[in-house]
Amino acid sequence: MDRNAKPRSILESVGEEIIRIITPVSICMLLVVLLVTILSSDSSSSSSLTTIASIAYSESSSDSTWDKFTGALLYSLVFVAVVTVVTFILVFLFYLRCTKFLKYYMAFSSFIVLGFLGGEITLFLIRDFNIPIDCLSFGIILFNFSVVGVMAVFMSKMAIFVTQGYLVIIGMLVAYSFTLLPEWTTWVLLVAMALYDLAAVLLPGGPLRLLVELAISRDEDIPALVYEARPTTYHDMGQRRLWRENLNNHSNSNTVSAPAEISDRNEANLDRAEEGRVLESNSELSTPLITRRINDQFNSEEDDIGIEGIGLGSSGAIKLGLGDFIFYSVLVGRAAMYDFMTVYACYLAIIAGLGVTLMLLAFYQKALPALPVSILLGVLFYLLTRILLEVFVVQCSINLLMF
Repeated sequence: MDRNAKPRSILESVGEEIIRIITPVSICMLLVVLLVTILSSDSSSSSSLTTIASIAYSESSSDSTWDKFTGALLYSLVFVAVVTVVTFILVFLFYLRCTKFLKYYMAFSSFIVLGFLGGEITLFLIRDFNIPIDCLSFGIILFNFSVVGVMAVFMSKMAIFVTQGYLVIIGMLVAYSFTLLPEWTTWVLLVAMALYDLAAVLLPGGPLRLLVELAISRDEDIPALVYEARPTTYHDMGQRRLWRENLNNHSNSNTVSAPAEISDRNEANLDRAEEGRVLESNSELSTPLITRRINDQFNSEEDDIGIEGIGLGSSGAIKLGLGDFIFYSVLVGRAAMYDFMTVYACYLAIIAGLGVTLMLLAFYQKALPALPVSILLGVLFYLLTRILLEVFVVQCSINLLMF
């Protein structure tokens, strides 16, 4: 490697990782938009979604605008409160080392989503497209599809693209079910979840921060649905954790290593560590995601703990919670119920927000919440498109103006 080669910029360093995250997010949003478009005229599938927060408020078309707003706000507060309580219960169970129970619970939940929710949506599609299939064959195919999905997501013994594909499908199914919520409730809930994500990830007492700090202290994985841009490497000695850098052994060299060289050094250091050999004094475990910047900000003695949201996975890859997939897709799916122009605007806003978050991740080298920037930009672009851009485009079309 030429020592005089120009160091790679942040964009070049994280470009591949950005594409690997944006691609599945875009696929999930596209599938939700297709489902909303196909099933929007289906009266049996357009009933409102009933959740535990529905006891607080259930929107009706006869309600006034103010009643819809206050009711949606109350609904969102109850929903966020329930999510917060459930997350703290998850932290408590993980503290008690009930990891197997949590994994079984997540596996059962995934099976329910794939089997029941996926089966219901598939029945609507079969009816709309008049696909000839008998009940027995459909049941067998659906059961096998659900079982394989649970095994792919939680057993981690299948090809990585199979696991990633099932995660996208789960996100799509849950996102479509949330698009059945009333309009005002959907938009207020999206903003509320973005604010909750910001607090849960960044506040010292946030439930997600507490959960992952506990996992890091035990060097264990959290039983959760997380999409990782690259596959995780496993060995007999356990899972490799490149994201836990040894900040006490910084290199004295001022040259910036290329990602390929960093990766090779990581592999050698990990092999020595797994064989029980002592690492060299000037070696460290570096993540190939970000070109290391020589800055006193990153030479502090305190470890910045990566937390759930959007951050580095165990293989050094970017990871994104499945909840982010879901709420991105809910926003685009709700926009698809109005007009495709708003879909394009919201999609570009979400991708731009995700790109900004990824750039902030590369700059700060710590995990960040992925919802706030994208959701707030998406809601803003939806309002601007619906209020301003649509009127402009319609007038141009009426007057036969091209631009």
